[in-house]
Amino acid sequence: MALQGTFNAALGKIIGLWESTLLVHLIGSVAALLIIIILGVGFNNFDKLSSVPWYGFLGGILNVLIIYLVVRTIPKVGVGNATTAIIVAQILTAVLVDSLGAFGMKKMEFQYLDLLGIALLAVGARILLLE
Repeated sequence: MALQGTFNAALGKIIGLWESTLLVHLIGSVAALLIIIILGVGFNNFDKLSSVPWYGFLGGILNVLIIYLVVRTIPKVGVGNATTAIIVAQILTAVLVDSLGAFGMKKMEFQYLDLLGIALLAVGARILLLE
């Protein structure tokens, strides 16, 4: 994730934020297409698209926003700070999704120790990044 953000930020500095976000997704789409073709997986499951719940399509939108925010943020706050914030936010979101059983995921019992773990992770990451 840190390398991806670094590469995307370097691209964004030169060609612009939205342009780099678009280019990253185009390159990723071509790579996925080539992998499907090379592995011979095919496109058989696309006929099941109508069975996908509405929120199943939000990943693409979130991906665009995340790439854009990474490209915008890393040059300002640094790779370490941006990656740390992303990891803490990801774990906090994951605990929330698990505890609610949101979006069809198996519901996991909420533990207050989860919040302590996230807080300790955030504090520990911040200590690592002290100047």
